[in-house]
Amino acid sequence: MEAGMNLLHDTGIQATRWLQEYFQGSQDWFLFISFAADLRNAFFVLFPIWFHFSESVGIRLIWVAVIGDWLNLVFKWILFGERPYWWVHETDYYRNTSAPEIQQFPLTCETGPGSPSGHAMGAAGVYYIMVTALLSTAMGKKQSRTLKYWVLWMVLWTGFWAVQVCVCLSRVFIAAHFPHQVIAGVISGMAVAKTFQHVHCIYHASLCRYLGVTFFLFSFALGFYLLLLALGVDLLWTLERARRWCAHPEWVHIDTTPFASLLRNLGILFGLGLALNSHMYMESCRGKQGRQLPFRLGCVAASLLVLHLFDAFKPPSHMQLLFYVLSFCKSAAVPLATVGLIPYCVSQLLATQDKKAV
Repeated sequence: MEAGMNLLHDTGIQATRWLQEYFQGSQDWFLFISFAADLRNAFFVLFPIWFHFSESVGIRLIWVAVIGDWLNLVFKWILFGERPYWWVHETDYYRNTSAPEIQQFPLTCETGPGSPSGHAMGAAGVYYIMVTALLSTAMGKKQSRTLKYWVLWMVLWTGFWAVQVCVCLSRVFIAAHFPHQVIAGVISGMAVAKTFQHVHCIYHASLCRYLGVTFFLFSFALGFYLLLLALGVDLLWTLERARRWCAHPEWVHIDTTPFASLLRNLGILFGLGLALNSHMYMESCRGKQGRQLPFRLGCVAASLLVLHLFDAFKPPSHMQLLFYVLSFCKSAAVPLATVGLIPYCVSQLLATQDKKAV
């Protein structure tokens, strides 16, 4: 088993070296792809756009991203996946020869286990939701599949797989993942997204259900962590390796730790539950103006602007507990602003202008 994994990892190292040697000029492109594939962009950019044009798609996007990333965390704790940038130094596979040299980048030194890839899993799930939503809209209520539909189908799925290939190559190029880890991530992400196409209770979930799911996800993850810790398994072993083998200590960020991503995602889900059951949402998005294009465009523009400014706030990382609490609160504020506060302000502004016009 170990010999097989060593061979698989060595093949991955050779793939990373080959990409870094022959595509060195594409370094900025690969770094951009890794940045763009982060789930933070799904929450801060894609969610506001989709929610205000199709609420059901926006809600499904959040659930797929959160549950998918939570499953990714559990899988990583079970599989104990290595990462190329530290495995090449830790392994004794190269004891009779010199270890291959691979280059590191500012986005390389993630601190969690490597399998499956969270970036690949998140990108596959989120883009699968968007592609199927566009195709469903193109099909219409009559469920007719014309020539235009099949042309769009081919274009969208070609674009989908082009994005997945770019994300996978990017993660391998920067030595954050082995090839088998990104492939597993893509398959897992698509499976989660496909499953949520058949889950309809999320669109009318009460605040109690949101609170219950949030509590369950947190308590299960914490309980699983404490159980393995009691059995002598240190699930934070990867943090020590990241600090030891990262070429630049400042590239090791606390926001890539497993608990940081867990609390970020739970904050998003908790905030969405609060927002969808708030008076501001009911009065704005569910009111008369909620169906008007100027209102929706105003909400999208205002949300993107406000969230861009809001994302500039970085919780202090020198105190872990404070960082985790503020990360949860920051994440909860994203859907609260997008779904509740901003639509309410926009509706009040448009209502005031309508009164003046009369």
